[in-house]
Amino acid sequence: MQMSISKALASNFLGKAPNWYKQAIVAFLVLNPILFIINPYVAGWALVLEFIFTLAMALKCYPLQPGGLLLIEALFIGMTTPEHMKHEIVVNIEVVLLLVFMVAGIYFMKGLLLLLFTKLLLKLENKIALSIAFAASSALLSAFLDALTVVAVIITVGLGFYSIYHKVASGKDFHSDHDHSHDEGVPHPNRQDLEDFRAFLRNLMMHAGIGTALGGVMTMVGEPQNLIIAEKAGWDFVEFFIRMSPITIPVFFAGLATTFVVEKFKLFTYGAQLPPVVRTILTDYDRHTQENLTTQDKARLAVQGLIIVWLVVGLAGHLAAVGLIGLSIIVLATSMSGIIDEHSIGEAFEEALPFTALLCVFFGVVAVIIDQGLFSPVINWVLTFEGKTQLVMFYLANGLLSMVSDNVFVGSVYITEVTAALNNGTITRDQFDMLAVAINTGTNLPSVATPNGQAAFLFLLTSAIAPLLRLSYGTMVYMALPYTVVLTLAGLAATYFGLYDLTSWLYDMNLIEHHSGAVSDVAPAAH
Repeated sequence: MQMSISKALASNFLGKAPNWYKQAIVAFLVLNPILFIINPYVAGWALVLEFIFTLAMALKCYPLQPGGLLLIEALFIGMTTPEHMKHEIVVNIEVVLLLVFMVAGIYFMKGLLLLLFTKLLLKLENKIALSIAFAASSALLSAFLDALTVVAVIITVGLGFYSIYHKVASGKDFHSDHDHSHDEGVPHPNRQDLEDFRAFLRNLMMHAGIGTALGGVMTMVGEPQNLIIAEKAGWDFVEFFIRMSPITIPVFFAGLATTFVVEKFKLFTYGAQLPPVVRTILTDYDRHTQENLTTQDKARLAVQGLIIVWLVVGLAGHLAAVGLIGLSIIVLATSMSGIIDEHSIGEAFEEALPFTALLCVFFGVVAVIIDQGLFSPVINWVLTFEGKTQLVMFYLANGLLSMVSDNVFVGSVYITEVTAALNNGTITRDQFDMLAVAINTGTNLPSVATPNGQAAFLFLLTSAIAPLLRLSYGTMVYMALPYTVVLTLAGLAATYFGLYDLTSWLYDMNLIEHHSGAVSDVAPAAH
């Protein structure tokens, strides 16, 4: 029987998403204009929570479509303007360029990355040591590079591991074409090994993701808001690191200790071991790769090694915007590897562009947050406190808001407000410097609680590997929980008990110096 037009439209709307999900989105679209007429502030918060809901249901439906529909309606009813949304995108053009070009650039480096990480995985048979190695190396890389870039590398490696096993478990050889998104080809006796391997990779992905937060908080290049704070305060790379160290160094070791504990005692689904059959397959793959390397392959890997050196030098030295360095990697890696047809190059962009579009939608939500003044009451409230209590309140307020919003946006808004307070004579310059430390650590550490808190986590959630590993929003929140508690409390304790005294000691040792006068305004940005 022929389907009616109305049923066809209902069926096409959001495709294969469950009916309850479709009905929820329609309900949001009906409710928001009514709320906006009654109370714009409440309507703004409703939109933020609805957007978080679409992120939480990312495995049911990619958030771009439902989130985009909610934003389009918000623009039409006047919650914000297209000009403000465009402004947020322009302010964050470096993040957009990073996603478009750097993620694609890493795609062309996967041969060398997979080779190196396969050897690491096979040599470190102790899961605890491997987990700590993943977390620590991600932290080190994020301190000098960028958290999104590091997560892109980890995703590429994890996807490589998964596809190798899935291909062999499905009865194919290493070089066969294979769709690893479907399990039908995997015999039932192998299914448990597949589930165990998924759990193992989920563990490594989360440890690496947390590592990017541990390292990213330490330096002015680790996260975009760090750079904004450093520019406001007039700190260079070394001074930023030293001023943050009373909090970031203890928190780093607390983070690695958490990795040890959750792996040792198999807490929060950690402690999953690499199945012996998978280790055998990866060992065979490594041996097969080594034995079949041609001179051209070796030349290609050598060039990729040199390109990685350029990547590290270029990013650590700020020789160009991260995205432009990514573009240079695409050009160098493809031209030196003989990849010259448009289709092969286009495959590299399939992972990044949907997330880039989603991030632009998120910038629209950030514009709503600003225009509706959703955070203003909290900001005004914490400015009423003084001394150590004020530091703690700034740390906690930044942390809580970063969990529901975005850490870069929150950090930018707070440092702008504190700058205004300094320039108005409300606070002293030394007080400003202390608050800048609290803002930076507050936005970077508690924000690991949710994927929307950190762009690197959001990228992992919406990447191709998340559905393969059954890594949902809820799973990420649950697995991040021990880290959220430990990092938040360790940072809070260091802020309250150590920041004042250690900063005074740093002054006395002439490792940092007192600044004087007002600071210049820097336009707030968001991820």
